[in-house]
Amino acid sequence: MPKSIWIFQHRREVVAKGEAGATWYCGWYDASGKRHSESCGKGSAGRNRAEKRQRRLQAELDMGVYRAPTKTLWTEFVEQFERDVLPGLEPTTRRAYLEALKTFARHTGVTRIESIDNRMIDAFVARRRNDPGKKAGATVSPATVAKDLRLLKAALGRAVDWRYLETLPKFRSVRQAEKIPRFVTDEDFGVLYTKACPLARHPAEPGQTYKAEDWWKALIVAAFMTGLRIKELMALRLEDIDFERGTVITRAGDNKGKRDAMLPLHPVVVEHLQRLGTEQDRPLAWPLHERTLWAEWGRIQRAAGIHLPCSARHEHTDACHVYGFHDFRRAFATHNAPNLTPEALQRLMQHRSYRTTLGYINLANQVNQAAGNYVVPEVLTRASRRGDEATPPNPD
Repeated sequence: MPKSIWIFQHRREVVAKGEAGATWYCGWYDASGKRHSESCGKGSAGRNRAEKRQRRLQAELDMGVYRAPTKTLWTEFVEQFERDVLPGLEPTTRRAYLEALKTFARHTGVTRIESIDNRMIDAFVARRRNDPGKKAGATVSPATVAKDLRLLKAALGRAVDWRYLETLPKFRSVRQAEKIPRFVTDEDFGVLYTKACPLARHPAEPGQTYKAEDWWKALIVAAFMTGLRIKELMALRLEDIDFERGTVITRAGDNKGKRDAMLPLHPVVVEHLQRLGTEQDRPLAWPLHERTLWAEWGRIQRAAGIHLPCSARHEHTDACHVYGFHDFRRAFATHNAPNLTPEALQRLMQHRSYRTTLGYINLANQVNQAAGNYVVPEVLTRASRRGDEATPPNPD
């Protein structure tokens, strides 16, 4: 069927309101023969918009870039996305996508996916910033808003691929405060190892051949000296640990990178893992509910005197002042980045993207800056030397 585009007014509306008061429309048949129409407004201004729309549509049809308007409901898109895309992702990632899509719909009231544009995205960001955070008196962090935008952008990218959306809206980056992330220091690791671990009460399962203290020491030593995530550590299989060669294999089904990786183990790590014996298939598995792991971890830290400062503006809780397990991963990168090539650190950290590794390297550079290399004005150097000379020797 030949393509055709025209502008028109409805006869009944012209009779009722007059030509100046009647709405102008642009009508057309697409390449498949389906008829469409679009309202362009009243009067001469409406006619001008209709003629412009006519010329644009003709150009799009002639060049083969025309896309027919869709009337797909937002709920229909979410259902298809959940059915066709999410099953291939991790459970936590699936939940994050669904929560982000649900939050977007709650703040924008979107009904049809074709209505999503730059203004709607900006309005969502403005409203999302004011949502309450997890801590009393706090709003959601910029990092949370940025995460929602990343997930929403990926989902709407599928909508563009499926021709439900003509173009992807612009997602402006959310500015976040550049803070030095928390990591376990050498001094605090000593406190955790010598004071906190001996206070552990769990795990204490029937038939267990090691003390709770040994389990916690093995966990924090492995976390501090391998950089593995807590879930990866607890998923390690005994058959994948080579105590003689000092290597361990993390399996694709257990790590975030979704690929098998062989990593070196320091002899100190090997020694602590051997103390747990060979009775369990997963030496570092936590036998109780996950919440009890965090509860025990916080309890032994507080009992050992760990009380970290928290600069966040919210009502503080006990969790604000103790280390999380991911702080060991940051410690591994911070302490080892100066001695490893970026490629080696990326392999050990199991990052797919070098940009992720670069973030850890930048953290290490901030922490490990050598103040002794700074330029000191000569006048201050002379004053320092005079002060040293004037200081009498200590008789002791």
